[in-house]
Amino acid sequence: MVYVGIFLATVIAMEGVAWLLHRYVMHGPLWVLHKSHHGRRESAVFERNDWFGLFFAIPSMVLIWFGVRGHPALLALGLGMTAYGALYFLVHDVLVHRRVKHGFVPRSGYLDRIVRAHLLHHRTKTKHGAVSFGFIFCSSPENLRARLAALQDLPASRERARHEESDDAERQEQ
Repeated sequence: MVYVGIFLATVIAMEGVAWLLHRYVMHGPLWVLHKSHHGRRESAVFERNDWFGLFFAIPSMVLIWFGVRGHPALLALGLGMTAYGALYFLVHDVLVHRRVKHGFVPRSGYLDRIVRAHLLHHRTKTKHGAVSFGFIFCSSPENLRARLAALQDLPASRERARHEESDDAERQEQ
C-alpha cells in the first residue's frame, strides 16, 4: 500500500515539477527547443520540443531499472513519472494539439478548461509573457485571460472579448 501511495504522490508531484521546468527551463534557457511548440509545425511528426519527452523519460527509466532490481520505492517513483508522462501525452498531444486525429471536442467541464488554458498559453509566441505553465491543474480561462491581459498591458475586457472569439474559432477548427 505504501508503494501505491508513492506512485500516486509522484503523479501529483510531477505536475509541480512540470510547471517549474516549463516556466523556468522551457521558457528560459531551453526556449531554443520549446519555441517550436509555440509556432507553426514544420513537420507532420516531430518538433524540437519533443526532445523534452526524451529528457523526462530518462530519469523514470533509470528509476524503474533500479526498482525492478530490489528497490520497490524507486519502481513506484519511476512508474509514477511514467504515468504522468502518459497522462500528459494523452491530454496535451492527443486532446489539445491533436497530434493523433480524433473527433472528440470537450465542450464543458474539466477537459474543456484544460484545453482553453493551454490555448491561452499559446497566445504568446515568445518565451516571455505566457500564462498557464502547468497542465493537469490549471486556473480558470477567465483568470488566465485577465493575467495574460495584464502581462501584455491590455485592458482585460478587450483582451477577453478578442480571445473568446479566437478560442471559439480555434475550437471549431478542431
